[in-house]
Amino acid sequence: MGEYAGLGEVAGKRVLVRSDLNVPLQDGRITDDGRIRASVPTIKALADAGARVVVTAHLGRPDGALDPAYSLAPVAARLGELLGAPVVFATDTVGESAKQTVAGLADGQVALLENVRFNAGETAKDDAVRGAFAAQLASLADAFVSDGFGVVHRKQASVYDVAQLLPHAMGGLVAAEIDVLRRLTDTPERPYAVVLGGSKVSDKLGVIDNLLGKANTLLIGGGMVFTFLKAQGHEVGRSLLEEDQIPAVLEYLERARANGVRIVLPTDIVVADAFGDEASARVVPADQIPADALGLDIGPSSGAAFAVVIEQARTVFWNGPMGVFEQPAFAAGTKAVAEALTKVQGLSVVGGGDSAAAVRALGFSDEQFGHISTGGGASLEYLEGKELPGITVLEG
Repeated sequence: MGEYAGLGEVAGKRVLVRSDLNVPLQDGRITDDGRIRASVPTIKALADAGARVVVTAHLGRPDGALDPAYSLAPVAARLGELLGAPVVFATDTVGESAKQTVAGLADGQVALLENVRFNAGETAKDDAVRGAFAAQLASLADAFVSDGFGVVHRKQASVYDVAQLLPHAMGGLVAAEIDVLRRLTDTPERPYAVVLGGSKVSDKLGVIDNLLGKANTLLIGGGMVFTFLKAQGHEVGRSLLEEDQIPAVLEYLERARANGVRIVLPTDIVVADAFGDEASARVVPADQIPADALGLDIGPSSGAAFAVVIEQARTVFWNGPMGVFEQPAFAAGTKAVAEALTKVQGLSVVGGGDSAAAVRALGFSDEQFGHISTGGGASLEYLEGKELPGITVLEG
């Protein structure tokens, strides 16, 4: 148990772990601790092996300035509860508090440094500035474990640069995420269905582009569907629309036909007179959206049709809600997709971000799905075929 992922004996060593603890907070309270829970196994394995574990992570986008609203203090408390042992919290990242906290650690103890993004060097575009900050972080440790999957697509000091300064290893969470993504891209069991939602087509262009050669079926929902409907010549009213993406969408529809990939669009839509107007919610055919209405979810027939395709698939990747799931009147489409994913006889993957938040908000448990990714952006970039700097640096 003393060795971890090729680092050799870790007992007595200071091991810097980059975790993803970027959880939603409301009035200082954590509303979804999924990412903290996902980070526990790697931290616990190192602590159990006698390492002096120094966790670094970010919360929100404080833009390199100290902002109490983005303090990781509540996260330290929750992490301690989940570990069943107190987590010492340093009130800075590389300053006096961090140095004293790390110096005071005994074997098997865990410390959490304050929000790494309070330091401008973390996200600096200048390699020298980022490298200087990484050197300060590296001085606190003897080895580095990269376990923050939600940030491996970022070339940042605590993700990329510090790995070049210390003996390093991939954490269990990152290894599991990469394993699942390889199963989705290299040798997916078929039929392979991909469900894409969320607000914008432009966010998903690269994924659609890459998956047109891999998936058997693409199911399109969420705000992005209205650009597809408009591309087919339908009225979309005041629904979310990216006019400039219509040529790209037309090209994808044509390529899908040529490649034998089925693109499934909703046949009905839940509309309202205004955003959040549950009172006026009604179902209309997808090709008959009133000019003054706003589409806010896929309709019940579409939800049922999507569910049939998903349940018959052996591999399913889902990223992006089908509608404004935070409001009951516009949550049914997302719930239908989530429910169908729990019945997949094969690999079902919820691709992080809003999709992960949606399944938990709608009352599903993580165990009902094959895998819930902790990093929406990183998952999408991998599926686009892009290199992830935080992975490349570990393999180099």
